[in-house]
Amino acid sequence: MFRLQIDDDLISNIHSDTLQILSKIGIALSHDEALDMLQEAGATSKNGRVYLDEKLLYDALGRCPTCVEIHGREPKRKIRLGDGRLYCHNLGGAAKVYDHHSKETRPAEIRDIVESTLLLDALGSVSSITPLFTPTDIEQELMSVAMVRYTLPFTTKPVHGPGVATGAEVAFIHELASVLGDPSEMLTIAVSPQSALRFPDHTVDAILKTAALNVPFGPLPCPIAGATSPMSLSGSIAQQNAEVLASIIIGQLRQPGLPVFYCGRISAIDPRSMKSRWSGPEVGKMSAVTVVLGHSYHLPVNVYGITSTSIIDEQRTFERMSNALLPALAMADEISGIGELECGQTSCIGQIVYDIDIVDYIQHIRRGILYDEEALSVIHEVIDGGGFFADQFHTVKHLRSRESPAISYKPHEEAQLREGSLDWARSRAQGIIREHEVLPLDQHEIRALDKVMEKARDELVE
Repeated sequence: MFRLQIDDDLISNIHSDTLQILSKIGIALSHDEALDMLQEAGATSKNGRVYLDEKLLYDALGRCPTCVEIHGREPKRKIRLGDGRLYCHNLGGAAKVYDHHSKETRPAEIRDIVESTLLLDALGSVSSITPLFTPTDIEQELMSVAMVRYTLPFTTKPVHGPGVATGAEVAFIHELASVLGDPSEMLTIAVSPQSALRFPDHTVDAILKTAALNVPFGPLPCPIAGATSPMSLSGSIAQQNAEVLASIIIGQLRQPGLPVFYCGRISAIDPRSMKSRWSGPEVGKMSAVTVVLGHSYHLPVNVYGITSTSIIDEQRTFERMSNALLPALAMADEISGIGELECGQTSCIGQIVYDIDIVDYIQHIRRGILYDEEALSVIHEVIDGGGFFADQFHTVKHLRSRESPAISYKPHEEAQLREGSLDWARSRAQGIIREHEVLPLDQHEIRALDKVMEKARDELVE
């Protein structure tokens, strides 16, 4: 297996800085229930900031399982983060759909969630599914809940819930999943504290509700180096680390033993546009360091992987490959980003097909090279027989035809030249969607999901 080596001193220094951030700078938090729990556990507070000491942190980390397992509607379709394998899933929550013919985007709709989920369910290289699109053809207050409602029926893979903002959203997403099974076994939920080091009441509500329901939890801060975190990469990683660890402390106080996976979502500001930039090599580098840092706490780690420039062009391919390969070789447990465009704001089904190539390549690279004990005898035999290896059983045995990437596979070249690569990828995706069949829900389950949506509408929509 190939591995990327990260300087031990860098990890140690970032950890030390994190302890200083938590204990000396603190987090902005005023939520009454969380504040009472934290203070009872030994935290101190002053002027709206809460200070977390080293003992509080290690007590919380000591309660976290080292692996997080979830399965889909078909129990055999499961992932076990922390088992040494690399799992891959898609971008979540894009608000726009890209049309490469017109070079324009349109608002995402519920039908786009359904279509993309069917495609992702069919692709074997995708381990789990996050709702790809945020639908705009539904009330804003229901968007997160609707993302899960229209994902669950169209996949039997494990589902990563979208980033949620409130405890009420967590409750309704949990209720949707409970129609099909045990949500604590089939679902994860991500909650994002606000960088820098802010935990608004609604965010804390969401963390506490996730923990109370014992749903696997992914703290998901999204600091932007140079904007909401320091421009230095190590400084941004230290701040992100503090935000993740503070979230874990809150969750473990509410539910000791809560399954947690460490999430990293750092990007960097583009000084020309002052927007978040996901394409530069700093994203892959920060993801790789985040993996090693999270593993130092014995937690499975999920980070950015397949990210690139906002434009669909030749440049995007090497950006996506490098940003995925670095955390993969750092032994990430899971990388995200399949289908990502425009810094996560946009996606399209053709890009998903392209990204499967990248996933397959990095999986093959990460596996490394196995020593071949038969090679010497085969060389000796073939040399004596004329020096041609192609017709040997040994050659057939070691072919990696099952890993041949779809886009770059030679028989497809003529079609790509004739149709154009993006047209070909989109056509291939549409064909997969038409032909793919998913275990259907029964009418009782569909009615139950709709009932939860109506209940959510009554409670959440003003």
